[in-house]
Amino acid sequence: MAVQDPYEVLGISRDADQDEIQRVYRKLARAHHPDINKDPGAEERFKDVSEAYAILSDPEQRRRYDAFGPDFRRVPEDVDPDMWARSRAGAAAGAGRAGRAGPYATTGGGRTGGFGEDIDLEDLFGGIFGGRGRGGGGWSAWSPSQGADQEAEIEVSVEEAYRGTRRTITLERPGGRQTLDVTVPAGVTDGQRIRLAGQGGSGDTAGDLFLVVRIAPHPRYRVEGRDIYTDLPLAPWEAALGTTVALQTPGGEAKVKVPPGTSSGRRLRLRGRGLPNPRGTPGDLFAEVRIVVPPEPSDTERRLLEELASASPFDPRRS
Repeated sequence: MAVQDPYEVLGISRDADQDEIQRVYRKLARAHHPDINKDPGAEERFKDVSEAYAILSDPEQRRRYDAFGPDFRRVPEDVDPDMWARSRAGAAAGAGRAGRAGPYATTGGGRTGGFGEDIDLEDLFGGIFGGRGRGGGGWSAWSPSQGADQEAEIEVSVEEAYRGTRRTITLERPGGRQTLDVTVPAGVTDGQRIRLAGQGGSGDTAGDLFLVVRIAPHPRYRVEGRDIYTDLPLAPWEAALGTTVALQTPGGEAKVKVPPGTSSGRRLRLRGRGLPNPRGTPGDLFAEVRIVVPPEPSDTERRLLEELASASPFDPRRS
């Protein structure tokens, strides 16, 4: 199934750089995260945004999408983009269609085209590889007996997404069940796909199976792209005077320096402590300060707090 245009989903131009892509993704992910947005359509929108980010944040996937459009996952790795474009243009001319549309206009039924026309994938690949298309008797790289690509979801924890893990999946085949061991790489992001070549629908040539990774909700961490957010509880005096505290992260314990005069809601950034990135810069971890008061202050604590209240001119409602 053809994917939505990731540029349109994120509302960005095709020449947007990685900083803009990440900034827009974070904004949209926060707005549509199902834990925050209870609108019935928020979860589906969140999935679309995550899928768009998974494509555009990966340089190789972005390059292939820019070259081949929504069906970029179905185009074999060794197809030259220029040959693809020439074959598509030739098929369009042969179909006798006119008009202009977006460069990756799509329709149902496994057909994709540009310039306002529908072009059968078999015709396109036949032109690239010298086949004669449907009914012509020649070999085609994308014949009707090609097995369909399929999708399934797998869920991992934040810790598993950080360090990588393995999953055993069971597939129902015409000849019986098949068990596969799948490696989930370290630094996988929500919505990212893992391709299992030849494990999709059956045919003369089997399709591929794409496992869509979903990061499970976590009681301590919240993930946006490769960035991780977690609460940092502080006592009032720690926030006022400043301190250094230990913080548990998916990668182990980290030390967080809290500046004096820190208020609730402030985010303290630990650079590079988010999800790793095999192809570039890792994400960051943001510790969000939450000031916690003693639920039942002792007599000494109460006395000292009363002395502070009498001595301090500070009014938080006026500052």
